[in-house]
Amino acid sequence: MEDRTVIKTINAEGIIGQHGYRVSRLCVSMGRQLGLTERAITELSIAGLFHDLGKIAVCRAILEKPGKLTTEEYTEIKRHSEIGYRILGSVRGMENMAEFVLYHHERWDGKGYPRQLKGGEIPLYSRVIGLADAYDAMTNNRSYRKALSKKAAIQELLRNSGTQFDPELVGEFIKTL
Repeated sequence: MEDRTVIKTINAEGIIGQHGYRVSRLCVSMGRQLGLTERAITELSIAGLFHDLGKIAVCRAILEKPGKLTTEEYTEIKRHSEIGYRILGSVRGMENMAEFVLYHHERWDGKGYPRQLKGGEIPLYSRVIGLADAYDAMTNNRSYRKALSKKAAIQELLRNSGTQFDPELVGEFIKTL
């Protein structure tokens, strides 16, 4: 299968979709806010675009479930960051971006997944992707809930600053909005 067909298939499955593009754009804005180099912003943008790539291996019924997930279903969903890491890591030149994808669900307080990294142990770009991912998920309709307003989403980011999210990055992220 040629590369364009793979990308079309991934998009058709909703793995990248509009969410991936929005996360990527938020990552670019945040990269500029942080004064990153253009190369770093490009890497961050690509990792943001593909952050949910591993969901290609998760059962669609789980991904689209309208209600609360069971423990088993949540365990299945959590595999997506490691699967995405393996997929991207197998592509020459994408190894760094694969690592950012792997850790995008780690939490500042160490209660994230897959490795329970804490604070500065989490790569900066993974922390940025995690913020962009959470904000976009909150401000767009999901199968299990309606979108929050921009103001409500910002309040949620602030409420989780220092626990789920890097408190310094939350302030910078809000400036980009």
